[in-house]
Amino acid sequence: MKTIIEGLLLAGLFAAQAVTAAPAAQPAPVVRPAPAPAPVARPALEKQDIRAQLAPRRYTTVAAEIGAKVSRVAVVEGGAFRAGQVLVSFDCSLQQAQLQKSKAVLGAAERTLGANKRLEELHSVGKVELEVSEAEVGKARADVAANSVLLSKCAIAAPFSGRVAEQKVREQQYVQPGQALLEILDDSVLELEFLVPSRWLAWVKPGYAFQVRIDETGKTYPAKVQRIGARIDPVSQSIKLSAAIDGRFPELIAGMSGRVALSAPAGQ
Repeated sequence: MKTIIEGLLLAGLFAAQAVTAAPAAQPAPVVRPAPAPAPVARPALEKQDIRAQLAPRRYTTVAAEIGAKVSRVAVVEGGAFRAGQVLVSFDCSLQQAQLQKSKAVLGAAERTLGANKRLEELHSVGKVELEVSEAEVGKARADVAANSVLLSKCAIAAPFSGRVAEQKVREQQYVQPGQALLEILDDSVLELEFLVPSRWLAWVKPGYAFQVRIDETGKTYPAKVQRIGARIDPVSQSIKLSAAIDGRFPELIAGMSGRVALSAPAGQ
């Protein structure tokens, strides 16, 4: 009986070892579909409206070149002017008096030089004295020239035709050299500046015609590309274009903005 029990225990032990040694069943491999190709990245500008703002081609700040009191501002803010027209004039009575004084000094120096030259012919004047009188004439002439230039700064003329964008001084106000007086701009040609995808350079060239709708007027105007920027932004893959309104439209002023109707041709 003991022998039978021992045999059964040995048989169970061998069976347990066989089960332990058997390899675990591996799960069936899962077949996953191939990922779809990623869409080609497009610049963000192609997904939204292209905005542009009207800006003058020429603009500048008129500043005082001398310290003086403003006697007259000929063109007020918003007013139009022509090239060469006096915009601001100063009270330059002091500068005028200085010019008259320097002219008087020059006259006296020239008479002294003339007298010394006649005496030099008679050998009655020294060479050094003659040279000093010549130097005095040169000095007086320089003073006259300097005061004449200073007096010419008493009236500021417009460098181009346009309009006054901002008036910074008033009449009877004393200004210092370098102080801003007027902001002026040339509104004869209004330009547009905007960004487009750099890949559009394949078909956008100077002279390319398009339309722009201005928000403030609610109208659409013709425009042409004038210049293409010199550098591409590597982050946004965009480039700046400069265009000009094709024609003269009095209702358009600098600072207005709108949407550019510029789209890539088919296949671009």
